[in-house]
Amino acid sequence: MDDDGDTSLTALVIDDHPLYRDALTQILQEMVKFGHVHATDTVTSALFLLESRVRVDVIVVDLELPDAHGVDALVAMHAAAPEAAILAVGADMTSGLARDALAAGAVGFITKLSCRAEIRAEIERLCVGHAFPSASVLDETEAAGRLASLTPQQARILDLICQGKLNKQIAFDLSIAETTVKTHVTAILRKLDVHSRTQAVLLAQTARADGPTGH
Repeated sequence: MDDDGDTSLTALVIDDHPLYRDALTQILQEMVKFGHVHATDTVTSALFLLESRVRVDVIVVDLELPDAHGVDALVAMHAAAPEAAILAVGADMTSGLARDALAAGAVGFITKLSCRAEIRAEIERLCVGHAFPSASVLDETEAAGRLASLTPQQARILDLICQGKLNKQIAFDLSIAETTVKTHVTAILRKLDVHSRTQAVLLAQTARADGPTGH
C-alpha cells in the first residue's frame, strides 16, 4: 500500500491502440476501488514502470503489441509482477488464445468486442477473486454436461457467441427479436453456471477440445 495509507488499488493498462487504451483507462478510473491507473503502449515501457517499484494490483494487457505477440506479453507481465491479477485482451476467442492466456497466468480474458459493462464486470471479478479458473482446471466432461443442458436454439446462439457475434447480429442471423436473444443468453449463462459471455465461450471451447459435442 502507499505510504500515505491509501488502500486503493493501482492498475496498469498496456495497449498500443490509443482509443481502446483510453477507453480501458477511463473504465478503471471510473471504478472507485482504483486510485491510480497507469497506461502505456508497449511491454518495454510497462516493464520500465514496474522496475521503478510502482505497485500494480491489476494489469490489463493486449496480447498483440508492437514488441510482444500472443502470450509473450502476458508471460513478461506475470514474471515482472507475479502478485498482480492479469486481464488479457485479445481480438477474438476463436483461435484458442483465451485458453492459452489462462494457462500462461492470466486470470481473466476479454475480447476487443466486449462492451463496457462486460469489461467492468470482469475487472470486478478480478478484484474480488472470482476470476476464471485456469484452463488446466476446467473439466471437459463437466463442461460437456453443462452444454448438453442447452436447448437446440440456445446451442445455436452459443455457437454464434463463440464466433464473436453480438446480440443484434445473432437476432438478424436467426430472424428473431433482439430481446429474445437476450433472454436466451441469460438462460445460457445460468445453465452453464458462468457469469459472462466470455466464460461461456471458454467453457464451450473446453468441452469441445476433443471434438464437437453439439446437439
